[in-house]
Formats: sequence, structure tokens, C-alpha cells
Amino acid sequence: MNISDVAKKTGLTSKAIRFYEEKGLVTAPLRAENGYRSYTQKHLDELTLLRQARQVGFNLEECRELVNLFNDPARHSADVKTRTLQKVADIDKHISELQAMRQHLLALAESCPGDDSSDCPIIDNLSGCCHRQ
Repeated sequence: MNISDVAKKTGLTSKAIRFYEEKGLVTAPLRAENGYRSYTQKHLDELTLLRQARQVGFNLEECRELVNLFNDPARHSADVKTRTLQKVADIDKHISELQAMRQHLLALAESCPGDDSSDCPIIDNLSGCCHRQ
């Protein structure tokens, strides 16, 4: 199977597939005599895993670990579950940080009259100034 076939089947671009190969995140495909990459079902599975893992927030290094676990017949599902729950905890923390940022921005917006005046409590707050001179 060539790279364009793999791209269609995995939902990745050819560029993304080559990037993942370059980073060593997937098993290197064999090369045909003409130099073209030749992919197997194993490559499709690894690349599909990568695409879906990236979609749910795993970073490249975490994806590398997941692909290694995918290829390890002696893996333990507990290891995969631990990594998944850690990612959930990371996402929960990020959501909490985003909610705090949102509340801060809403409070700033509430403090601003939003009129034609040059006085702006938002700018004053973000710049650390108490009052404009």
C-alpha cells in the first residue's frame, strides 16, 4: 500500500505520516525497489492509533508510549489505563485553569464601561497600572 492509500484510510495527510515516521513514532515502512514506501496493515493500525490519540489530547511522547504498548504483546492493560487516566487528570487541570481565566476575563469586562472614554480598567489591570496619568 502506498502513502496516499494510507492517508485516505487513516484520515492523516501524507505530510503527517512522513512526520510521524521521521520522529520514529511508527514502525518504518519497507521501501520498494523504486524507493517508495510500502505500508502494511500494522502501519495503518499504528497511524490510526496515533491520529485518534492526538485527537483526545495525547502529546507526541505520550503517543510514542502508546504505540510502543500497542506493539508490545506482553503489555498490561493497567499501563494503558494509567496513562489514559493521567491524561484525563491533565485535561481536568487544564479545564480548571481555563475556567479561572474565563472568570478573570469576565470580571475585567464587567469593570470596563465600554464607552468612548480612553480610560480602560481592562488595560489598567493587565498592565499593572492603578490609574492612567
